[in-house]
Amino acid sequence: MTRTPEEIVEHVRRMVAGEETHGQFADLFAEDGVMAYKFPTHYQPEEIKGREEIRVYFNQVRGASVRERIEIQSVEANCWRTNDPSVAVSEIVHRGWSKVKQDYYTFTAVAIIHLRDGEIVRYDDYMNPLLLTELLGV
Repeated sequence: MTRTPEEIVEHVRRMVAGEETHGQFADLFAEDGVMAYKFPTHYQPEEIKGREEIRVYFNQVRGASVRERIEIQSVEANCWRTNDPSVAVSEIVHRGWSKVKQDYYTFTAVAIIHLRDGEIVRYDDYMNPLLLTELLGV
């Protein structure tokens, strides 16, 4: 299925909001796609290569432990196309309550998404690892 960058970003927004499972995120990737954390935490790999490895990773880390530590109250997403039709930039902002910090938070992640035939071939995720570990207490 060919997806537009906007459809991909909306899927990510729904995933972060808990409206879709993380394992389905892998379905957006080409078979040889790469998920890259540009500033990985101590428990995130720098890169996950291949659709099925991405699926395995997200099925292992999905929602349960995160949802026990934070309550997501709202998720906003923006998508910008670049001069290169195979590259888009997204910004995902979620706000909620950190049960660990006992305080409200705002968390922003920016991604550079490279596409081929409507599938992600590379997703470079730029998020604040210090804030993430603080919010989750890990």
